[in-house]
Formats: sequence, structure tokens, C-alpha cells
Amino acid sequence: MEEKIKDLRAAVEAELAKTDNAADLESIRVAYLGKKGSITDLLKEMKNLSNEEKKSFGQKVNELKNEVSEKISVKMQELKQKEIEKELNAMPEFDVSMPAKLDRGSYHPITLVQRECEKIFKSMGFTVEDYSEVVTDYECFESLNIPKHHPARDMQDTYYLENGQLLKSQTSAAQNAIYKKYKDALINEGKPIKAIFPGRCFRNEATDACHENTFFQMEGVMVDKNISISNLIFFMKTMLSEVFRKDIKVRLRPGFFPFVEPGFELDISCLICGGDGCPSCKHSGWLELCPCGMIHPEVLKAGGIDPEEYTGFAFGLGLTRLAMMKYGVKDIRDLNSGNLKSLSQFTDDE
Repeated sequence: MEEKIKDLRAAVEAELAKTDNAADLESIRVAYLGKKGSITDLLKEMKNLSNEEKKSFGQKVNELKNEVSEKISVKMQELKQKEIEKELNAMPEFDVSMPAKLDRGSYHPITLVQRECEKIFKSMGFTVEDYSEVVTDYECFESLNIPKHHPARDMQDTYYLENGQLLKSQTSAAQNAIYKKYKDALINEGKPIKAIFPGRCFRNEATDACHENTFFQMEGVMVDKNISISNLIFFMKTMLSEVFRKDIKVRLRPGFFPFVEPGFELDISCLICGGDGCPSCKHSGWLELCPCGMIHPEVLKAGGIDPEEYTGFAFGLGLTRLAMMKYGVKDIRDLNSGNLKSLSQFTDDE
């Protein structure tokens, strides 16, 4: 029996030595370690041995199996490394000093609009924050005065992960973290919280010319003493006039959002149809651009800020819809289509 083990070990080593491709290596593995492999067959012969011999022989067979498995694994790594080296050696030489081709593409229209908005708000003293796309239920809902089973969640069905986290349905999910980050400077130094946080959002909903399951927003907040609706209107009017480089017709109408009180919908006259009505604006002549309002006292409390002493406003600017208005994109789905022909017309005009 031990002679058979010795012979199999020598046979495996000989075959591995002359193997130079993964296919042959797999054949060797099956031939020796498969269900009908030579090493596996050795175990079938144990029935003719005594109990003491079975124990010793079984141990040696297992040692052989482990040894062969390890050698095959090492050989596979060697073959992969040789393949990589082969590909690298086959790569053509190129001159790194040669100038790049002029046709290098352009920024996505949403990127252009986001950068322009960031520049405008920076000029008004706002900081730009970044936040994760994967958040907790507390961040996205509970900290924003939307408890579990609240009907308001029906408007923001999103995508949930197995660990209980979710893809954020709104950039408002960053509010709680922003308040906690800057509340000490607000309370101890009197510095107002002024921040914007752009990002990608996700919602499980049907798509059409003005709705997508993946879109971009820019959340903005300002918290200080004696902040009012007039402050909100000033900043939004200033931003829109800078983005479109002309006066924009807007309207402010009541809207319900659990994290603001009172809440509003800021709409702009549709720039695609001139207010006459089209699929992009649902034939209303108006496009919802910016849900906004005064931050709810419960939301401030959750962020560690006393609502009796401080007030603030918040807005959720739709960057995707803003890009549609600025560049005349009639169907929101074009922006996520990856259609280079559609996107190639946009260039960074900075």
C-alpha cells in the first residue's frame, strides 16, 4: 500500500513538471483528486486492512491528498503569473511624451451644474460636504422626523440591503450628521451652520420623462438665530439667477415634508416649453425643483441643537432637473443612458 502512495506521489510530480496550461492542470486534479481519481480510489482498498492498518493508511492517504492539492494550487499560481508576464511582454511600446488626442470627452451635464452650484454657494459662505450613498434607516428617516410605519415613507420607497442599511432616497439623510459636526461651533462660537451636500439618490419607482430611479440632489441647510423664510427665498433666488444668468419665474406653494415646518415646493417655469406645457413638466408649465422649508424642531433636537434658541432652513435642490432646464434635456432618462451622442454636446464652459 505504501508503495502505491509513493508511486502516485512521483507520478503527480512528474505530470505537474511538464504541465504548462490551466486546462491540463485541471485534468490532473480530476485524475488524482476527483471522485474517481487515483488517490481517492486508494481509500476503497482500506476494507481489506485491519483496524490498526486502516488508521495508519488513512492518515497517509489524507496527507497525500493535502500535499497534491497544495502542489496543484502552487502550480496554478505559477501559470497565472506566467500568463500575466506574457501579456505584459506582448504589450506594444508607446511614447509617453506624445501629446494626448484632442477628443477627450466632456463632463456630464449634472457634473457641470453641480460644480456651478457649489461655486455659487461657496461664494455665499457655504461649505461643501460629502456623504455616503449607503445609510442607516435612522439617518434617512428617523432623524428627519419620519418614524417607522409613517405614511410619508410611502413617497420614498428605496432599495434595502441585507444588513438593514439602505440606499439613501434623499440627500437630507446627511442633515443629522452635519448638525452634529458643526453644532459646537454654532453654540460656543456663534458661527452659523451653512452647508450644502450634493449626492446621488435612489428610489424604487416607475420611470418616465421626468422621473428616474437614480438621480442627483443638492441638500442645503443654514442654522442660526433668527433665520426665517425670507433668508431661504433670498439664497434660492440668488442661486437660480446665477445658474441661468437671467431672472427666473418661480413660485412657492405649500408642501408637506416631515423634516420642515412650514414646508414648501419651489417651482420654476418650465424652460423647455416656456411654460406652455410638455411631458417634462407634466403639461403644467411648471417643474418642481426644490422642496424646502424651515427645519422642524424635532430634527434640530435630533442634531443636538436647541430649537428654542436656533432656527434654520433646508432645501433639496434637484440637480438632475436643474440640468434638464439649463441644457434643454427633454427626457430625464437620457442623463443616465450613457448615450455618448447625447452627452457629447456638453462641454465645461468654466
